[in-house]
Amino acid sequence: MERIAVGIEYDGFAYAGWQAQAERATVQTIAERALGSVAAEPVTLTCAGRTDAGVHAFGQVAHFDTHALRSGRGWVLGANSGLPVDVSLSWAVPVPAHFHARYCAEARTYRYLILNRTARSALTAHRAAWVHRPLDEERMAQAAAMLHGEHDFSAFRSSECQARSPIRRMERLTVERRGDWILIEATANAFLHHMMRNIAGLLIAIGKAEAPPSFAGEVLEGRDRTRNAATAPAAGLYLMSVRYGEAFGLPAAPGHEGHGARSAMIAGFGLEPVWAR
Repeated sequence: MERIAVGIEYDGFAYAGWQAQAERATVQTIAERALGSVAAEPVTLTCAGRTDAGVHAFGQVAHFDTHALRSGRGWVLGANSGLPVDVSLSWAVPVPAHFHARYCAEARTYRYLILNRTARSALTAHRAAWVHRPLDEERMAQAAAMLHGEHDFSAFRSSECQARSPIRRMERLTVERRGDWILIEATANAFLHHMMRNIAGLLIAIGKAEAPPSFAGEVLEGRDRTRNAATAPAAGLYLMSVRYGEAFGLPAAPGHEGHGARSAMIAGFGLEPVWAR
């Protein structure tokens, strides 16, 4: 029995999230079917972070166990030949038996993408949030700074969250504008259910001047979800990458080795000619 880790990229618009469901299409279900076809046996995937309906991934990581012996290239090309165009394997590598996509992850990075202009976009309707009112990115960045560090993020979790503890360590939370685009990017050891979308919703409200930047600290300290802003739409959210110890030798998410402005734009959803100009 061999354990294989895979990198998966997907547009989540057509799916009811990652996790397998009985009567709805999910990323896990179709990825398991494609990999199972290559392995000639059933495959069960365990992912680093279960994404919700409509949420995208640029660098999802999952693992599975198999008796099949295939090269990394064989897994990737074989699975991709059976996957729809909106889901793709980026890489596949053998890993030690103790590797676990979820529990061995040291940190996850999410990006929230906002189109901030008067006119909506036809091309990015399902790949970015649209806010027609002007957003003040400096106010948003000031608010984001208050969420750095280790905190009780109860005010940013959904009522359906099943995590045992609301304590999370926010390593980095940035807000960046590039023309009509605003990117919110966060790296934390783990995220609560809807945590990133609730952070984005709060920062958007503050960017609209509906509350001062200091309100982010008040919401955090209050630990009361009802005081927070509305949850931001799923369309703008991307799981960008998952960090593991170097000993596992996993590839970095393609194009996301750094956090520079240009890589941020290119990796948003691969439409550089449209919006990186």
